[in-house]
Amino acid sequence: MDGYLGSYATLGILLLVSVVFFVVAFGANRLLQPARPAEPPGKRATYECGLDPVGGDWAQMQIRYYVYAYLYVLFAVESVFLFPWAVVFDRPGFGLVTVAEMGIFVAVLALGILYAWRKNILRWTD
Repeated sequence: MDGYLGSYATLGILLLVSVVFFVVAFGANRLLQPARPAEPPGKRATYECGLDPVGGDWAQMQIRYYVYAYLYVLFAVESVFLFPWAVVFDRPGFGLVTVAEMGIFVAVLALGILYAWRKNILRWTD
């Protein structure tokens, strides 16, 4: 198993063993599973708080809720970058440069919020 083709032979043997293991495991599962009794009617029916379901399963959602969720995730993830900045800011030699970088970062975030506000995205109802 040395040389150029040795590593490919090892990979081929590993692949063959994994396929055989997969086939044997699923075959044993098929042979050893208990017999399936007939299901009573209504067993797979929707169950919700002890009440029978009423109406259809279609519910229309407004897109603005997804926009709120997207904006929240966007600004929450971006605010995570403030924590490493706060740790580095305390070290010597990082004073003015880190304040300027974080000022630019917060300004970009503020522009994003301002853009969302100007486009009336942040209004909850019409």
